[in-house]
Amino acid sequence: MNRYTFPSRPKANPKAIVSGTNYRFTVLTDRLIRYEWAEDGRFQDQASTFAINREFPRPEFKVVDRDDLEIITEHFHLSYDKKRFSPGGLVVNFNAKITEWGATWRFGAPPELNLDSNLGGTARTLDLCDGRCDIGQGVLSRGGYAELDDSKSMLFDGKGFVANRPAGDRVDGYLFCYGLDYKAAIKAFYALSGKQPVLPRYALGNWWSRYYAYQQDEYIELMDDFRARDIPFSVAVIDMDWHLVSDERVPHAGWTGYTWDDKLIPEPKRFGRELHDRNVKITLNDHPHAGIHSHEKPYEEMARFLGHSTKDKNPILFDCTGPKFLEAYFGILHRSLEKVACDFWWIDWQQGAYSKVPGIDPLWMLNHFHYVDHALQGNTPLIFSRYAGPGSHRYPVGFSGDTVVTWASLQFQPEFTATASNIGYGWWSHDIGGHIFGARDDELVTRWFQLGVFSPIMRLHSSNSRWMSKEPWLYRKECERVMTGFLRFRHRMVPYLYTRNVICSTDDEPLIQPLYWSYPGCEEAYSFPNQYFFGNELVVAPIVQPRDQRTGLASVKAWLPPLQRHVDIFTGTIYDGDAEVTLYRTLENYPVLAHEGSIIPLDADAAPRNGCLNPDAFEVLVVIGRNGQAVVLEDSGDDASLHSGVHKGLPNGVRNGVSNGVSNGMPKEVMNGLQKPSRAQFNGQRRSTIQYTQAVGKLTATVTAGRTWSFRFLAVTSIPKDLKVLVNGTDRTSDTVALVENFPKTPSLLVQFPSGSARSGNTYEIAIELGPNPQLSVIDHKPRIEHLIMGYQTEFKVKDQLWEVVENLGKRALNVTVARLMALGYDEGIIGPIAELLLADSRVISS
Repeated sequence: MNRYTFPSRPKANPKAIVSGTNYRFTVLTDRLIRYEWAEDGRFQDQASTFAINREFPRPEFKVVDRDDLEIITEHFHLSYDKKRFSPGGLVVNFNAKITEWGATWRFGAPPELNLDSNLGGTARTLDLCDGRCDIGQGVLSRGGYAELDDSKSMLFDGKGFVANRPAGDRVDGYLFCYGLDYKAAIKAFYALSGKQPVLPRYALGNWWSRYYAYQQDEYIELMDDFRARDIPFSVAVIDMDWHLVSDERVPHAGWTGYTWDDKLIPEPKRFGRELHDRNVKITLNDHPHAGIHSHEKPYEEMARFLGHSTKDKNPILFDCTGPKFLEAYFGILHRSLEKVACDFWWIDWQQGAYSKVPGIDPLWMLNHFHYVDHALQGNTPLIFSRYAGPGSHRYPVGFSGDTVVTWASLQFQPEFTATASNIGYGWWSHDIGGHIFGARDDELVTRWFQLGVFSPIMRLHSSNSRWMSKEPWLYRKECERVMTGFLRFRHRMVPYLYTRNVICSTDDEPLIQPLYWSYPGCEEAYSFPNQYFFGNELVVAPIVQPRDQRTGLASVKAWLPPLQRHVDIFTGTIYDGDAEVTLYRTLENYPVLAHEGSIIPLDADAAPRNGCLNPDAFEVLVVIGRNGQAVVLEDSGDDASLHSGVHKGLPNGVRNGVSNGVSNGMPKEVMNGLQKPSRAQFNGQRRSTIQYTQAVGKLTATVTAGRTWSFRFLAVTSIPKDLKVLVNGTDRTSDTVALVENFPKTPSLLVQFPSGSARSGNTYEIAIELGPNPQLSVIDHKPRIEHLIMGYQTEFKVKDQLWEVVENLGKRALNVTVARLMALGYDEGIIGPIAELLLADSRVISS
């Protein structure tokens, strides 16, 4: 098993250790300490499933060793009585100013005594959860500290395999003492437990999944139906019916199988080739628990390798604790299928945490070894499996299980996804649209599509019910149009998502972050758990309730962070920051807001191709008002000209050190004091840089040649009189197209460069000058409000009264207008959408 050895640094700096006969403390940083108790005096220096890197530089700390032991850093003061750990004997006080009465942690004390206010982590699965579930604990807490018990986790033996922990009375825990510096706590978590890997670009697009026995040609025809409707996909998920299930030769329930069902997929090589020709990757579902039975094609070869007697045709039992079995499991069983039609595996383990060896969790084993094995084959490693506990972030992507089709399920998923980042788990994939039970609700499924587009992974899924499949054209025309548009937009966002994917791995920040990560001192940031940052630039406020039948509008209460103004990227509406608002949206719109200074690269193609390939043209969204900067990263391996069949090469950035691939180890910069690595160089990545300077109103970009670039300035509704455009220093203003769009399109200024602009060399320079200190326009909302009122299913008298108030906007002071609106006496559902637009931008008051 030596080939499965991965780089780790589990042994701590001896200068950071304070120990006695039965206890050991390791001061990893001045805010992170490991505490161990061992009845036999034997301590563990092997990597665990959670902690693979303990080799930190020695931080500053002081030891006072008398009758009691004290360890003191700038941030915490530990006191220990040198006995078996207890609430009275092991106590840590903190210097962080979290509460008026101070914070104290006591080992083993109940949460209420420890004043614990842990912000949660995530769960192994959402199977059968109709709404909320227990999400465990993460390493962030409003109390300023969080403990992580690692006492029962599996160990790595350093030789490519695993070991369970020795028996006996022992404790192995970590105390994170980061106060409200949540981002620093997560960086320390990744430093200890390994970095998030970089995902292959194709994983960021749309995934098609359904529990259904597809015929081979039927599946290909479905992919062609999507393409004919300009709906892009990048991953084809083949659920369990790819193998023999109900065939008379199968002697068990049929969930496990490794032989292609020739009635469904008679030509698996052609099946794989045709999907790859459409730039779609393939993942096959594997329920390995039933082992390999005698009817399976690989049975004889597996038996010979393992010395298993085939005389009585007894099955080869699944045994994740056997090194030789795992060698055959990968080298014979899975490799034979991968050569035919499988790019990565969906590991569908549902049989609990038990194995032959106590403490060894089969799910952990499958996740770890599948991921490492996939990398060893020359791939950018990827698996699709359930969460197995702290450290699971090293093995993306997460499968959250069988989702119930209800509004309650949808209402919980945004919070569940965001909170998972508190335990470093940043790449959840949910059953978008729901999988089981529930009832037909086209609006529910449409809102779920929208959430999926602004989730880490966008994977549609459903059961084998003929009524539940997620093809948009099976739904009402209104919903079909919206679903199709958002599926296209997901692929348009891939330039933004792929860049964030690389930067998130390098900078140790998940794609999705709860609001309180950036605003820990604001109570509002904790009051809206369903709202989250989607990268640094976008705030998403998911709609998780149905529309008001009178207005056709759904609503969500949101808090907009104090980042000056925000612009809705779909409607162009401008909102003041640091405000609680109710956002109303038609079915075709979804609240996604970019703050001033945001720069968001998109694929300019309104209907992108399959496969998430590097685009030929970019459209960059820009929100003026503050300085901003962005980078666009591409890997040449994702170019259309090079992308045919199964692309197995590691991205250059992974090969050259942006991510350590299998090792998931930390860059030197992280180890040396947990400092942020420099983003100045992403070796091997094609890199375009864009910068906006507010004081002079100038956008400058160094962009890759061979691409067409356009820039959309959101909520700018006039062409600046001094607009100037330069390409490589040459004035090209006269042949640059500048267009202003208004409602019903997104109010914005679009600057498009002439074809043939500077195509020589690797990069070229663009400059757009808007004039000094330009501002977002004050949007005239009358056309939008008229459109909203037109759609109201109310008496015409109500419409007339509402429009009379709006029509005179500008003739009266805004406060008078709002007062007249309120005086009509209608409820919030009728008045709220109009008041939202009137009051969103405070500049309207003085305009």
